[in-house]
Amino acid sequence: MSQNGAGIDLDKSLGYLLKEASSALRAAMEEVLRPLGMSVTHYSCLELLAQRPGLSNSELARGAFVTRQTMNVLLQTLERDGYVTRPAEAPVGKALPARLTPRGRRSLEKATAAVRSVEVRMLAGMTEAEQASAFRSLRSMIHSLRDGDGDGEGGA
Repeated sequence: MSQNGAGIDLDKSLGYLLKEASSALRAAMEEVLRPLGMSVTHYSCLELLAQRPGLSNSELARGAFVTRQTMNVLLQTLERDGYVTRPAEAPVGKALPARLTPRGRRSLEKATAAVRSVEVRMLAGMTEAEQASAFRSLRSMIHSLRDGDGDGEGGA
């Protein structure tokens, strides 16, 4: 971009393109979730709980890529509105494991259909082979970056 060649040429930066794709995906998801009274973080929390009931606030925050404080506020709201339940006291340690209620499951079903429609739209211009190649490429990039972070944990 700069005249002396320093800096990143955003037109040729894969990292920038990935961030742009991520931003476009999030905006499209927010658009279809908004009429359901949900945000992407709200949806992510419900989806994580459906797949792994009993996750703690910290585990949900990591899985949804938000802070523990943000997830705690969301969980309090979801609990108040009847989408999740948490015990009054922690069965072990300090963690209050959350679980979906029937209302939370029904809400998640509608949201999942909406999010699936976004993914179908996103992949519409790609063949199955191109989709498979994209998956492999993205997984490889994630693996390469996480291997270099030194903690050996893969995150969510």
